[in-house]
Amino acid sequence: MKIRDVAAVLEAQVLVEGNMDTEVKTACGSDMMSDVLAFVKDQSVLLTGLMNPQVVRTAEMMDMHCIVFVRGKEADPTVLHLADQRDMTILQTRYRMFTACGKLYEAGLRGGCEQE
Repeated sequence: MKIRDVAAVLEAQVLVEGNMDTEVKTACGSDMMSDVLAFVKDQSVLLTGLMNPQVVRTAEMMDMHCIVFVRGKEADPTVLHLADQRDMTILQTRYRMFTACGKLYEAGLRGGCEQE
């Protein structure tokens, strides 16, 4: 799945357009960046309701390509500027995290830890 497909599945608005043709295979959803740092491995997409620059820094450290802000939350311009500097795509969806994760799972995106 490409980032543009993630945007379509989530009916998301593109707030910062990185490379929309980047291939993504996994995702995670969390509002706790400490959990992302501790437990997430090889994820491409981060879904979160947390709206601060630490989200972008965490995603960058974990080599993620796309952040999806859930619940229609408005992103701070500082966050968007930081993501733009790092060529990271930022999407915004009206869906709550549980629903957004479910839609992406249904579309074929996985968490990366399942035995399939």
